[in-house]
Amino acid sequence: MGDFFVKAMKELMEVKKALVEAADSLKDRLAALSDDFYRNPETGLKEKRTSAAMQAFLKESGFTVTGGVAGMETAFKASYGSGVPVIAILAEMDALPAVGHGCGHNISGTASIGAGAALATALKGGLKEGRGTILVLGTPAEELGKGKIEMIKAGVFDGVDAAMMVHGSSKRTVVKHFLGVSRVNFIFHGRSSHASAYPEEGINALDGVILTFNGISALRQQLKTDVRVHGIITDGGKAPNIIPERAEASFYVRSNDLNELESVKQRVINCASGAATATGCTLEVKEVGDLNAPMKLNNAFCDAYRRALEFLGLKEDKQPPEKNVGSSDIGNVSQIIPTIHPHVPIREGINIHTHEFADATVTPDGHRALLEGVKCLGLTTIELLLEPGALDKLKKEFRGLE
Repeated sequence: MGDFFVKAMKELMEVKKALVEAADSLKDRLAALSDDFYRNPETGLKEKRTSAAMQAFLKESGFTVTGGVAGMETAFKASYGSGVPVIAILAEMDALPAVGHGCGHNISGTASIGAGAALATALKGGLKEGRGTILVLGTPAEELGKGKIEMIKAGVFDGVDAAMMVHGSSKRTVVKHFLGVSRVNFIFHGRSSHASAYPEEGINALDGVILTFNGISALRQQLKTDVRVHGIITDGGKAPNIIPERAEASFYVRSNDLNELESVKQRVINCASGAATATGCTLEVKEVGDLNAPMKLNNAFCDAYRRALEFLGLKEDKQPPEKNVGSSDIGNVSQIIPTIHPHVPIREGINIHTHEFADATVTPDGHRALLEGVKCLGLTTIELLLEPGALDKLKKEFRGLE
């Protein structure tokens, strides 16, 4: 038994070394792909060029690829190997309006397809028939909070044992919180009139919006520290001398707890309802899209990723995981299977959703972060596929057994 264990560990080490070598051999090509995505950004559900390039790369690397999954033209499913376990690596691809790849999906998506290709090379002949499957899932429209949710609904994640991806950042962090988010629009309907000659004839819909903002500002004093409520006015009227007969605002409500999220959302709706009553307006409430769930953390999975960092001689930055949190549809994935979303560091002092961040993705720092993501995703996948008991630890924690 001892000799068998030693042999298994030696083989595992050899596969990990092969993974690193395969990743290094792909460095220039992956950097060129990421840079190309930066120069040609495509927003959610319009990522046709990006998705096609990702799919072509994976096909060339030996994956069987199916495009247009879950009713989304740019979503895809690429598989290598067969049988269980099934490990998914998620490839985001969409850019932001105005700031392009200011969220760095050119790095994160390319890291995922690069990890898939490096794994196919490292495991060639080592991933015996029926011993496991690597899935690279092209997940569009993350910025719309949509792609992964649609794929969950369509059953794309059925039978998947664990999922992972990396994201560009200013820090190297393994544990990352995400808040759940609900999106709600308020449309106020009033009555137009000349604002100077006949103000008494009008019902000002914009007043309803402004009172809603004021009500929410007061509400924030009684909210928990993890709760966020923020919004914009999307329609404030047509001209200063016309009392607005229609006005609209869009709000996001976020929380780390689903019950709290629902409670706060209702309180925000009450603010709008009260504003409508006070101004004499009628109110339309429209909930937009699906709820993005908070991230369900899996410490065992995080530890597996940390071992990949250790293998590469890299150290995790000490930053509180609850700091600088947003929301993502990966939270919905984390509610159904063990999931991680570590961050790879580009450089200090840059923040996502900015032109500066987008530009940093195509620098040598960005390329280094990309390659780190490829290697860490690949090494973590190898551990889950080949190391006895590694995947069981994740699944037990997910089920609350540890």
